[in-house]
Amino acid sequence: MTHDADVVVAGGGPVGLLLACELALAGVPVTVLERLTEVDTTIKAGAINSPSSEAFYRRGMLPALAEAQREAFEKFSAFLKQRQAAGASTVRQPPKFAGHFAGIMLRGDLLDETDPDFDGHGPAADVGLVPQEALERLLGARAAELGVDLRRGVTLTGFDAGEDGVHVHTSDGTLRTGWLVGCDGGRSTVRRLAGFPFPGTAPGITGRQALVEMTGAEELGAGWNWTDAGTYAHGPLPGRILTVEFDGPPADRAAPVTAEELEESLRRVSGVPDVTVHKVLSATRFTDNARQVPDYRSGRVLLAGDAAHVHSPFGGQGLNLGLGDAMNLGWKLAATVRGHAPAGLLDTYTAERHPLGAWVLEWTRAQVALMRPESHARALRGVIAELTGTVTATTFFAKKISGVGQRHDLPGAHPLTGRSAPDLELSDGTRLAGHLHDGHGLLLDLAGAPGVRAAAAGYDGRVRVVTAGCPGRPGLAGLLVRPDGCTAWAADSGGPGSPDELTAALRTWFGAPDSAAA
Repeated sequence: MTHDADVVVAGGGPVGLLLACELALAGVPVTVLERLTEVDTTIKAGAINSPSSEAFYRRGMLPALAEAQREAFEKFSAFLKQRQAAGASTVRQPPKFAGHFAGIMLRGDLLDETDPDFDGHGPAADVGLVPQEALERLLGARAAELGVDLRRGVTLTGFDAGEDGVHVHTSDGTLRTGWLVGCDGGRSTVRRLAGFPFPGTAPGITGRQALVEMTGAEELGAGWNWTDAGTYAHGPLPGRILTVEFDGPPADRAAPVTAEELEESLRRVSGVPDVTVHKVLSATRFTDNARQVPDYRSGRVLLAGDAAHVHSPFGGQGLNLGLGDAMNLGWKLAATVRGHAPAGLLDTYTAERHPLGAWVLEWTRAQVALMRPESHARALRGVIAELTGTVTATTFFAKKISGVGQRHDLPGAHPLTGRSAPDLELSDGTRLAGHLHDGHGLLLDLAGAPGVRAAAAGYDGRVRVVTAGCPGRPGLAGLLVRPDGCTAWAADSGGPGSPDELTAALRTWFGAPDSAAA
């Protein structure tokens, strides 16, 4: 089949855009279909976690994210000033933020920052408060720079998948492509038409999140609050409200969210009778529907992000889970398209990402259970709140929320294998992340160990080889890093991680070497 694009991505949100950027970076022609004509301004996720921040850092996007974070901090300061000016009963600067579990805030001053899992993230560790809308705009600009064919206002209406490609039918015609990836959200058309099973648990709550103009808000509690009628949150932006009611899912989730609906819900849950919503700037409904496809691939059709897994937004895991899908899939699909992927490489996408998705579903289910307005949940919430007043529990929850402990089960005995590569400071003045901007793999020869450079012969264009020292880790002899930042092989001087293991890792992740060079 002659292709109009090697890959078609359905959905131009952050997940679809990041995937498209990764494919384009590897030289793969990609077309993104997005039904919306403009960037989605609906209020959604407000932050990214450590793996997401590291991913953007490794692609040279950290300065732009830092600027988006600065603007978000300005809005938070404006929220505090607004409450103070309105005469709110309690206005105080919160402690350093370390995340939350079911609305129970984690105090950064109780975080054990000497924990090894917090080490090695470099400048990426300082960037996290990046709203989803800002991230989508940054990725849109990045996609344009890389030549991604982004078609806004175009809807996927169907497709015919065969052994050699996919005919994608759209509101604007038909595209021939080698691969179709559904990044089209929780109600994914691609998932439905491809017939992916979607097992899980049914929704039991109605959540509403909005940016509004309102009066009477000075009597609302800042942050997360629990009442006998549900849960609500106020802030950290001026006019940002969230309510959760536990009386079942909405009758019509797609219906417009009105000022009257938001006002009634906020009054019911908060018990503040005089709060009045005058104007809705952005609003959405959500539930705790929790489902996941068993396999993220069906032939030449793949899923990523909410198309593959849905759950409640508590804890802010959804956006980050989807971004991780895109980073994991991008280089693997690119290698498959370009013809140098080793056997089974694309199958490792589901093998590596499905367990993380399953964990997030359980994590969000636990939070919903803890937030219920009934005596048993209230008692358990008190226990968890008491625990989070300790260094040990705060560190545990913060590590889970931030994703710093994520690890893939890869062959090799070295403790770095399968983990996010540390952002090593090298003797030539560079850092590890700076060598990943082009999306290639990276082999660091840190000690001139016999056989390290020789093993990489024949991988030009797939694996960059850098020889330098690492004063901060003098015992580390070498490191092989996949394009997504995962450590595929590591060796200490005189320790685990032999050159034979390096050769095996290169073949496992980057295929056979070029025969002439090898």
